Amino acid sequence: MVSPAIALAFIPLLLTVLIRCRFYFVLFYRAVLVRIWRDCVTGLSREERAYQYVLTHATPGDPDSILDAFDVWCSKMEFISTIGPKKGKVLDRMLMEQSPLTVLELGSHCGYTTVRIARSLPLGARLYSVEMDQRNAAIAEKIIRLAGFDDDTVELIVNPSDEVIPRLRSEYGLERLDFVFMDHWKKCYLPDLQMLEGTGLLGKGSMIVADNVLFPGAPKFLRYIRKSGLYEWKVHRATLEYSRGIRDGMAELVFQGIK
Repeated sequence: MVSPAIALAFIPLLLTVLIRCRFYFVLFYRAVLVRIWRDCVTGLSREERAYQYVLTHATPGDPDSILDAFDVWCSKMEFISTIGPKKGKVLDRMLMEQSPLTVLELGSHCGYTTVRIARSLPLGARLYSVEMDQRNAAIAEKIIRLAGFDDDTVELIVNPSDEVIPRLRSEYGLERLDFVFMDHWKKCYLPDLQMLEGTGLLGKGSMIVADNVLFPGAPKFLRYIRKSGLYEWKVHRATLEYSRGIRDGMAELVFQGIK
């Protein structure tokens, strides 16, 4: 049996752990426990609940209103991992500077970043958004159309990224990708990037942006781009979306061509 003196000795250590990890405990509560409870109570998925909130609080055809409603829901109701408003502004700036005509998004999820990208594109540009989860894709489709974007601007592709990327040239007629945004499974970042290199769709100056490279993290992806010599790159450091105290970052890559 542990003596009271030994138990008391562990209290400072326990308090230190609680203080240092408090933001992760809050994230676990919001992202996992609240989600499980509300899934049981409502019978709806978290993404379906977010869509219902956006539908009743946003103005149809107004992308800014759609994003604002999402931000409120994710900040005050439940946590959803989207790019969020802070990193979103960095993405907005990149899109404005690049003015890409052909954009690929890997990981539509519920359509937040899809709308964010689409509203920043120049006239005549086209966004191909890939989502493997059919239920999430159905929500994303509703959000995209609610924001006022039709099939000519945003095409939603419901399939795993590793099945879509090899067919982008043959099935979708793409010759070059000007901009790629990655926000799907982090373990897929590296193989999908290498697959994109193999398709020949990346040209000199093509930009790839990858979210959450520090948390949850994509260490193999970062190690590859650091050693490959194919990219000029940097990481925009920030905090995790809709959270405090959890460090994250978004990687910006500019393809320099195969050497």
